[in-house]
Amino acid sequence: MEKPADGVCVPDAGRAAEPLLPAFPPPSGSKGTALPGPLWNRNFRLFFVARTVALFGDGMIPVALTAGLLGAGRPASSVGFALAAWMGPLAFFVLFGGVLADRFTPRRMMIIADVLRLGGAVVLCVTFTAGDPPLWVVYALSSVAGVGAALFQPGVASTVPRVSADVQRANAVLRVAEALMTMAGPAFAGVLVGLASAGAVYAANAVTFAVSGVCLFLLRLAPAPSDEAVRGTFAAELVDGWREFMARSWLWGVIAVWTVYGFTVLGPMLPLTAVLVTEGHGSTTYGVMMAVNGAGSVLGGLLALRLRPRRPLAAGAVALSGVALTLLTLGFDMSVPALAAGQFVGGAVSAFWLVMWSTTVQTHVPPEALNRLHAYDVAGSLLMVAAGRALAGPVAEAVGAPEVLLAGAVINMGVVAVLLVARPIRRLERIG
Repeated sequence: MEKPADGVCVPDAGRAAEPLLPAFPPPSGSKGTALPGPLWNRNFRLFFVARTVALFGDGMIPVALTAGLLGAGRPASSVGFALAAWMGPLAFFVLFGGVLADRFTPRRMMIIADVLRLGGAVVLCVTFTAGDPPLWVVYALSSVAGVGAALFQPGVASTVPRVSADVQRANAVLRVAEALMTMAGPAFAGVLVGLASAGAVYAANAVTFAVSGVCLFLLRLAPAPSDEAVRGTFAAELVDGWREFMARSWLWGVIAVWTVYGFTVLGPMLPLTAVLVTEGHGSTTYGVMMAVNGAGSVLGGLLALRLRPRRPLAAGAVALSGVALTLLTLGFDMSVPALAAGQFVGGAVSAFWLVMWSTTVQTHVPPEALNRLHAYDVAGSLLMVAAGRALAGPVAEAVGAPEVLLAGAVINMGVVAVLLVARPIRRLERIG
């Protein structure tokens, strides 16, 4: 297997230019088609570098905001408001981002998003380096970053099958990289804050967006069917996307179940894990738990590289039952080794499910509708997870954090059962 160039976003010297990849490769193994080619082609290397450095940069943001605002004497609530100022525009504008990606091509919108976020990071670098930035500036620029993420995210789903003929392997590799960057980004930001300042973290963050934008600019993609489709009005395309969404019972079925899952399980799990582990075992232990969870995600991605279940959504649903172990170890206040085992398993099974889900969507949804349908998925997930996080504290204060987590374990198994009982979800077979 050819390895990616380390951080290089240009073709190797002396190598002939590779031909354009087909816009959306035919299913592997189908009659009259070739099996998938090498994963690490030029386009995938560029996309891999773009996604990896961008995720590395995203991981720095919470650390930079926390250190910068608290270091300037701002209240702890300002950090939450700044993060909310990022997530709110992302959840609201991502639907529009899906339509724009279909109208102006995903690659173009992702480059515009990187330019937008680059500018915001540069301004935040200057303001934090200069001293005490006004809160309205921080909130406004966090909102700009959220809008940039909303423009960027819908195009990711449709770009993966355009840069790799083996969609599942591509998703698995990207999931492994995401897990590693989720650990590396905050760690690097913490070191940089200690050595320099929050402004230095935003400077590094700006560099990641610049690298991502350059790599995306260098992609050479054949036109997709959606690039030349006849367009209606903006509102008509939103409605058309909704019709495409509702026409696939397996798609809206999973997302409907996932809104409940995000609100009742995924949303409360992160903040309650932080509170219980930190209060019971210290902040260092909590940091270790998050690293263990990330290591589990790496394993889940590697398993998804090797395993190709005939019915990916059913296999992913079975794997999701492992999240109950994470919730049970937390709810019953088990020992640190047991907590680590729960976090490792939870990270692994979640990563495996995400690869199965992403690959299924990217191979079963027609390319001309993929950006908009992915936007509906992202918007619904973000809103319900955000609501679950916001309500986790008040509900835990009323009934107890362990009770919320144990109820989440029961709901988790109920969600798995629903996914497996629903025939369109359970019986959907892989393509390729």
